[in-house]
Amino acid sequence: MGYVVLHLKKALGNDAGTSAHIERTIHPKNADESRTHLNRELIGFPEIVKNRTEAIQSRIENAGITRKIGKNQVRAIGVMLSGSPDDMKRIEDAGNLNDWCADNVDWLEKTFGADNVVSAVLHRDETTPHIHATIVPIVTGERRKAKEEKEIEGKKKYRKKNPNAARLCADDVMARDKLKAYQDSYAETMQKYGLQRGIEGSEARHITTQQYYRELYVKNEHLKEEIEDLQEQKEATKEEVRHVYDMKDEARDKFLAMDAYVRRKDNELNIIEIKLQKAKQEYEPYKMQE
Repeated sequence: MGYVVLHLKKALGNDAGTSAHIERTIHPKNADESRTHLNRELIGFPEIVKNRTEAIQSRIENAGITRKIGKNQVRAIGVMLSGSPDDMKRIEDAGNLNDWCADNVDWLEKTFGADNVVSAVLHRDETTPHIHATIVPIVTGERRKAKEEKEIEGKKKYRKKNPNAARLCADDVMARDKLKAYQDSYAETMQKYGLQRGIEGSEARHITTQQYYRELYVKNEHLKEEIEDLQEQKEATKEEVRHVYDMKDEARDKFLAMDAYVRRKDNELNIIEIKLQKAKQEYEPYKMQE
């Protein structure tokens, strides 16, 4: 059996780099543009929403959140879903990719809430088919921190906030125990496709060679996803660098033009000095006769 690949990552800012990668407004080097037309949206946007960025904002605005959202607060979580390359090819060749996609969307909606899954895109133009999903971390219920706090005798008590109010909280969604539960439940859902859970991270201990390579494989898949994200950031940075170089080239052209002008004037000055010296030499005999 192959292994499931499930990777969750908090988005930074408006996550423009990831949106560019998912929507292919920038084509990564490892993507085959002749196959990009095979990529497809697995979840439709609301009528007024045009793209992933707008979908994230629309969900936040319509979730009934009353608390102020911080400037640096995480607004979305990216989820990458796939499997071992050979097994994903087997699923694709057997004509089961559509069913695999449907089961992935079903798992996402049951796990995070259908309204919170604002985007899911299948990529088939890279080596291994995979899904990029976007979750807006809207949660309800008592805050995790509040559950852990113990009442201190004599401490002044303030009015508690409504535990049923909707709030934006990526930390609740990305809690360690929940991350483990996601891996477990996703692997169960994918068993019918011949995929199993990768080895859990834990403290150092003796493991078999098979377990070692299983853990290594899962980590490698996670690193591949991070490399893709960094590649998109690199492309965006390159655009900024090109702009700086354009400004530098303009300044260089002006400098070269000024340098050429100075050289011409230096040359003219040298010619004048030579003529002046020659005139002085020609004048010397006449000066002696005066």
